[in-house]
Parts: sequence; C-alpha cells; structure tokens
Amino acid sequence: ESGVIPYAKMGYWDASYAVKTTDILALFRITPQPGVDPVEAAAAVAGESSTATWTVVWTDLLTACERYRAKAYRVDPVPNATDQYFAFIAYECDLFEEGSLANLTASIIGNVFGFKAVSALRLEDMRIPHSYLKTFQGPATGIVVERERLNKYGVPLLGATVKPKLGLSGKNYGRVVYEGLKGGLDFLKDDENINSQPFMRWRERFLYCMEGINRASAATGESKGSYLNVTAATMEEVYKRAEYAKAVGSVIIMIDLVMGYTAIQSAAIWSRENDMVLHLHRAGNSTYARQKNHGINFRVICKWMRMSGVDHIHAGTVVGKLEGDPLMI
Repeated sequence: ESGVIPYAKMGYWDASYAVKTTDILALFRITPQPGVDPVEAAAAVAGESSTATWTVVWTDLLTACERYRAKAYRVDPVPNATDQYFAFIAYECDLFEEGSLANLTASIIGNVFGFKAVSALRLEDMRIPHSYLKTFQGPATGIVVERERLNKYGVPLLGATVKPKLGLSGKNYGRVVYEGLKGGLDFLKDDENINSQPFMRWRERFLYCMEGINRASAATGESKGSYLNVTAATMEEVYKRAEYAKAVGSVIIMIDLVMGYTAIQSAAIWSRENDMVLHLHRAGNSTYARQKNHGINFRVICKWMRMSGVDHIHAGTVVGKLEGDPLMI
C-alpha cells in the first residue's frame, strides 16, 4: 500500500487501458507475498517503477501524474506454476531519458526487486517502441560485416575460447591462438576474466595474439581473428587498451557484461567511431537470469545490449558445462 490507499486504487491498475504504440511495455513474472492480491502486487510494481513512493505525497498534484503513472493493465496466472502471475505494465516514453540504458534500467529494475509486496519478481520481456529505440545507436555492424572481414560465406563461423583461461604466459597464449587458427578455427577469443594479471599483461597478450593471427593467416591463406578483451577498471584504461588493439591490427575487441551499462554504451560508441567490431561476454548474467522466478530473462539482456550498440553477445550453448536453454539460445 501507499500510505492508506492501495496502489490499485491510486491509478496504477487500469484493466481498460488502451496500449499506445509509443508505450514501453514490460512483462513481469510476479510471485506475490502470501495474502497479497495479484492485481495489487502488479499495481505496486507499476507504481514503484514509475512515480509512486511508500506513502501519498501532496507533490503528486504538481505533476501530470495521470500521464506519468505506469499502468498495470493485465494479470494472468502462469501456466503450470503455483502463485505466479504474468503482469503486463505500460510506461509512458517520457519517463525515460533518451539513449540512456542506465536510466531505463534504474526505473524498470531499480527498486522493485526488493519490494515487500512480492516474494519474487522476474522481468521476462520488454517491447521498446521505435520512437525510443532510435535514440540509441544500436550495433554498427553485424554478421554480414563480420563475414566480409573474415571473407567467409555460406558456412558457419567456427570459434573457440583460449584455455586454460588463466595462467598462460603471453608467448604460450599466442601459441594457442596460432595452433587453433591454423587448425581450422575462424577465430579465438579471450575469456571473461583474462585482463592484465601479473602472469600476462594485456599489452603482451595483444602482441602475441596478433602474431599468432598473422602467422595463421599466412599459413592458411584465410582471414583469421581473435577477440581481445579490453575490460578494465576504468573507462580511461578501456579506451587505452582498445586504441592499442586497433593500432596493432585487430578489427574486433571484447568487453564483459559486468562492466556496467554505461561503460558498455561508451565502448560501443568508441567501436562505431573506430570501425571496430564489439563482442560482449555475458559474464555475471546468470546471477540474475538463471532463476526462473526471479531476476531478468536473458532475452531482455540481449535487447538491452543490442540497443547499447554491441555487435554480438556470448549466448552460451546447449551442451557443455554451463546451463543453457535451447529455446533461448
């Protein structure tokens, strides 16, 4: 409740709401606390992710609150699940800063996941209208450009990750890159946690990787590549490493999801301006995507990353050591 008035009676629930093409839509899986009505839980999520707070405030009257309130307009039971409901919520586009994923997520997932009205909450999907999408740069390239740079068409691209991911010297790391590419791979990639540790500094890794790429290309007559991870503690250092990767001849860099949305958008802008392909490793994703009743569906993360300007994303696999949903992949 907000003060003494239920959220559903404050305008955050409207079963007759007509969704506009300019609305941002969010689909939440809600597990209400015992005794909480599903409609009230949906209205509470709508309220707390838009204009409401924990009590009624007179300053609501100073805004166009009817326009800016998010509207929960539909609640459906989740098939084959107990006490779980799909809640459909519409948001006015003007609630969000243009081109800012940090601002979008601050509202949509900012406070509501710790809200007392729900015992679990999962953001399953979003529909972003064109009017808001076009304020983001989106990916600069795609599979077409990557095929052009590898000069390979009509067959799947085959890649792998260097292992062991930690502990190799720069020279041995470059040797792994060379052997893999010469053996038939189109590309290799750094793993998520290989950055610039004492056993191998980033500059050393970049130089030996490029030597391995160039030697493998010469030996096979094919274009080869390796994703160089430029993830670092600060954006200044990220830019420094990215510039060096470009200077030594790489056409692709890599970053980790754990860098954060603002850093990802910044790296994507740099990549577009410097004609570099940008790969994103989903490191940290499963902390909020793996549980089926709480967190964020990986589908949503992929949409956000595409808006940010990432060219492609590490999506996992159906086989192997990590959990992977075939339908999602």
